[in-house]
Amino acid sequence: MEMKQLEYFLAVCEEMHFTRAADKVRISQPSLSQQIRNLEYEVGTPLFDRIGKKIALTEAGKILKHHSQNIFYELNQSKNAIDELHGLERGALSVGCLYTVESYLISPAVIRFHKEYPNIRLSILGLPTSQIREGLLMNQLDLGILFLPPEDPELDSIPLFMEELCLVAPLEPAYEAWQDGIPMKQLAELPLVLLPDNFFIRQLLNDYSESLGFTIKPFLEMTTIEALVHMVESGMGCTVLPRSLMEHLQKDSVRVLPIINPSPTRRIGVVFRKEKYMCAATKRFIRELQENAAHFKESV
Repeated sequence: MEMKQLEYFLAVCEEMHFTRAADKVRISQPSLSQQIRNLEYEVGTPLFDRIGKKIALTEAGKILKHHSQNIFYELNQSKNAIDELHGLERGALSVGCLYTVESYLISPAVIRFHKEYPNIRLSILGLPTSQIREGLLMNQLDLGILFLPPEDPELDSIPLFMEELCLVAPLEPAYEAWQDGIPMKQLAELPLVLLPDNFFIRQLLNDYSESLGFTIKPFLEMTTIEALVHMVESGMGCTVLPRSLMEHLQKDSVRVLPIINPSPTRRIGVVFRKEKYMCAATKRFIRELQENAAHFKESV
């Protein structure tokens, strides 16, 4: 069993599609398929169920995936430890970050870190929650900035801050009465422009509204923060976003109103593989995040 075979196998596990996996590892699809067949011959059992054009991991495939991930994880750990022998003069750090915290949490930390350690290659990737978790487990990311607690037993976390969601409304007189706080139930009566259901903020809103006996029903869904705020500025309706984000944006063209009874909150933290070797660069970057979060965090 060769490391290249395991690399190809994990690529297929991630893509669940032979052609896309072949493109990812930059070999031809027939060559990739042959490598997987060779691997299956070596382990003595199929690793994938092939049903038409779709594939799925067999039980043996799931076992090999788990141990293969651990193999590459340990290799990466050893590389980090060796890199540290050279101090912070070289190395790389890959971070997956939620779109909604990327600008106000990550950017200041990156600027300070890069000024102090310009030879560390940073990759900051704005990704959905599911892709960040998968990237951590597949050893493609060193750190993730996620909602806590992490749902996978192989992941650990360091809390950064707790923040509230707020209502972002147009500058219309009708919203002045709620300057001190708008009841959560009132959201059912407002024209809402929200993120789709696959975003955590939307899922959080759905959970809070269901606990109060109503359903959030936006008349429009959009996938970017910029588009949501623009719709509010245009008077199309209201949206719900993190208060810290709106404070960072400093938009005078909208109203930012607290949501009360209850106030929807979310906990943000740094997530990583358990027993991860924390090299000096990683520790320093986490400290930068913690220092930045201290400016706007509430108790975690």
